[in-house]
Amino acid sequence: MDTDQTITRQVVVIGAGPGGLASALALKDAGLRPLVVDQADRIGASWRRRYDRLRLNTSRVTSHMPDRPLPKGTPLYPTRDQFVEHLETCAGEPGIDWQLGTRVETLEPDGDWLIGTSAGEIRARQVVVATGYENSPILPEWTHSDSFEGRLLHACDYKNPQPFHGERVLVVGPGCSGMEIAYDLAEGGASKVWLSARTQPNMILREGPGGIPGELVAGVFLHLPVRMADAMGRFARRMGIGDLSEYGLTVPEEGVFSRLHRRGVAPAIVDDEVVAAIKARRFEIVPGVESLDAGGARLDGGGHVDPDVIICATGYRRGLEPIVGHLGVLDDRGLPRARGAQAAASGLRFIGYVPRPGGIGYMGKEAKRAAKAIARELRDPEVRSWPARGEPVAAA
Repeated sequence: MDTDQTITRQVVVIGAGPGGLASALALKDAGLRPLVVDQADRIGASWRRRYDRLRLNTSRVTSHMPDRPLPKGTPLYPTRDQFVEHLETCAGEPGIDWQLGTRVETLEPDGDWLIGTSAGEIRARQVVVATGYENSPILPEWTHSDSFEGRLLHACDYKNPQPFHGERVLVVGPGCSGMEIAYDLAEGGASKVWLSARTQPNMILREGPGGIPGELVAGVFLHLPVRMADAMGRFARRMGIGDLSEYGLTVPEEGVFSRLHRRGVAPAIVDDEVVAAIKARRFEIVPGVESLDAGGARLDGGGHVDPDVIICATGYRRGLEPIVGHLGVLDDRGLPRARGAQAAASGLRFIGYVPRPGGIGYMGKEAKRAAKAIARELRDPEVRSWPARGEPVAAA
């Protein structure tokens, strides 16, 4: 027993979303009993808050917990509620301890690892951080203005179009969520919908020719030379989506895979119905927002729109700095330098921070490899692995 009477856990997982649950299940399968700690009071809390019409961008083939397929009868693209139910079912398996409603505040090396939480300290020989790639909502600088007299919210607070019936709504950000929310509002009774696009998005269809899930095709492209993969992505866009330049969406100079590797930015994955709505001008594409005034938003190039509501689909940060920023394990984008089975520091790993097609399934693979490495190190502490100092880890 420790001299301070604190029991040392074999392994603690920080985060109870898909990455944390995948890690816990893989650790359980490797013969360990993990403790999962999360500030939310339910597993998959961020998924429960997402908008009502959400379907996963990835198919049921790649969107399940490790070695635990989704139930028979699940549609090709599971809904938000079906995915949350899957998480709940898997979380109900014996062999995992849960400490929810507990905020992790500090993480320090202290022989093993000392985890400071809102409920006291926890010691662990091994730690897995899996708080999610999309953790902390980002709001643009211009939202700090108090001149706008309408409502302003982040996309994480959008649920359905009902509260916006008959209103003029500006959606900022042409990614997956922005496209989906703009479509949802246009079909759900908003009187006018604009979609602001400062950076032109790469776009791919959720479902390719013959009903092949887009992430399976993109997963193959990911292993090709980047220039070739970009060319094939542009060809797929031209054939499946067509030319949207007259509607305000042009093909970016930087290809899908170049942008993914350089910035970790995924393409906008869209359905045929969203493309049809753009071509029917059900919502209008406008330039980026420069600033706000009492009457609305001033746009790049001198335009102006007068929304009642602005919804910012402007992405998320990883939000890892408060916990691990002082440990030297993050790169200049706030991403872990080492991920998956490779330790970022002795006994410390990160799961779920690789942006790529089929991300949920890839997290499961990461979790299984990491669990095997952790089990091996717990059996023989002499084999604890360290990353190469200062070496960034490839994103795929």
